[in-house]
Amino acid sequence: MRVLTVDDSRTILAMLEHTLKAAGFEVLQAMDGQQGLDVLAGSDVDVVITDINMPVMDGIEFIRNVRAKGEHQSLPILILTTETSQEKRDQGRSAGGTGWIVKPFDPAKLVSVINRVVH
Repeated sequence: MRVLTVDDSRTILAMLEHTLKAAGFEVLQAMDGQQGLDVLAGSDVDVVITDINMPVMDGIEFIRNVRAKGEHQSLPILILTTETSQEKRDQGRSAGGTGWIVKPFDPAKLVSVINRVVH
């Protein structure tokens, strides 16, 4: 299974890569929403994990752009963020986010959620 992680924090990207590779996933990474779109355009992925607050293109705009492309309508997109407000959750859901995970994440729960949304 191939996972695209999109986050402007190198620390979070490293933690995600470690967790996901240990679970047997292939990991692609991007530092912002625009890079995420570029990676997605050239790769087949099974699930996306994105932050919300990023430079260049934030996670909400990234999700909207992904959903605007017909081939990614059913691609699971998990939002991994420090944001906890209902307003942000509603924005994520209306943009097309599949699930919401608050940082810091529990590695076992993250892997479980990925397996649940993909299968």
